[in-house]
Amino acid sequence: MDKSRLTVAFLNLGHFLDHLAMLIYATAVLVMTGRFGLSYEAMLPLSLGGFIAFGGGSLPAGWLGDRWGRRNMMILFFLGLGAALMLTGLVETRWQIVAGLTLIGIFASIYHPVGIAMLVKDQARVGRALGWNGVWGNLGLACAAFIAGWFADRLSWRAAFIVPGAVTVAAGIAFALLVPPSAALAAQPRSRDPRHLPDAQARRVFAVLALATACSGVIFAATTNALPKIFDERLTALAHTTAGIGTLVSAVYVVAAMAQLVVGQLIDRHSLRVVFLVLALLQVPLLALAGLLSDWAMLLAAVAMMFVIFGIIPINDAMVARYAHESWRSRVYALRYVVSFGASLPAIPLVAYLQPKAGGFVPLFGVLAAIALGTLAAALLFPGGARSAAPVRAAAE
Repeated sequence: MDKSRLTVAFLNLGHFLDHLAMLIYATAVLVMTGRFGLSYEAMLPLSLGGFIAFGGGSLPAGWLGDRWGRRNMMILFFLGLGAALMLTGLVETRWQIVAGLTLIGIFASIYHPVGIAMLVKDQARVGRALGWNGVWGNLGLACAAFIAGWFADRLSWRAAFIVPGAVTVAAGIAFALLVPPSAALAAQPRSRDPRHLPDAQARRVFAVLALATACSGVIFAATTNALPKIFDERLTALAHTTAGIGTLVSAVYVVAAMAQLVVGQLIDRHSLRVVFLVLALLQVPLLALAGLLSDWAMLLAAVAMMFVIFGIIPINDAMVARYAHESWRSRVYALRYVVSFGASLPAIPLVAYLQPKAGGFVPLFGVLAAIALGTLAAALLFPGGARSAAPVRAAAE
């Protein structure tokens, strides 16, 4: 395997581990409630600090990626995330849970602004690269539910954190040894690049990106955190154990993971606006429908819903790849993920509050369908045109 392919393989593995780390708790908490003597509604919000760190840490991580070097930051990502996972597997109190999950969020925040910027640099087919990378990230989500459920039933919820942590540290050591510095240098500013967008169109693109990112952030965080619980309540005819629930959630994510590959291929061949608009149109009714069903109907609706939700993610990343200049792309990705994860913060209390106090999941998915109208508005406002676009020049150049 040549060095460029090896680097991409590690970046895809990093995306897998990043999402796995952030979603282990969403399933493990179903068992941890008994160990810590707290309700689901009381324990789920303990992950809020981790999601704050996941979003807020993106900005300094992106800045350091452009300045200190993306390879250095990726080594820090692997080793730091692995250590944080293992420490979380050793917690004994509620506040230690908060500290452990927050530490996971800090190191997990490195991946998206740094790893995605590394991935799209000099890619001839950005959509394809983002699609495959997105598949790996979504498989991380899938394995998080499966691993947490399997270990919780057969060994311990602690192993669900400790074993992935050890694997992540091993991946970091391998990355440091096998990926050469030349494969991941921080981008150097270009002195000349005559291609640019008019200022008005550039502002419109990034305003649309901000709106789509904010709405998608809330929807993604709410659905991925709520799915184990809604399956626990609505799929009683299909699963009776935590491992069974985790397996069903994982199956949904595995199928939905293919969305990013499909969408990646589509945005290389068709207008980004058209693909975006179709997905945004489908998302609203699917979210509304998911809150009303149970058993097999709910499972099928969940597959379709998550397929669309995951499919929108490479659209947002492709906007940055096509319109942001390489020399400051990590910082643009950082801003995108700050907006995404910042907007997703209300998702955790939203799930915890609406589920037990307002008639189950019907109100939650009604709210999410309303938020999805914002994504649809962003798709309608996104400028049409060619399949690819010239990058916007940095204001400082």
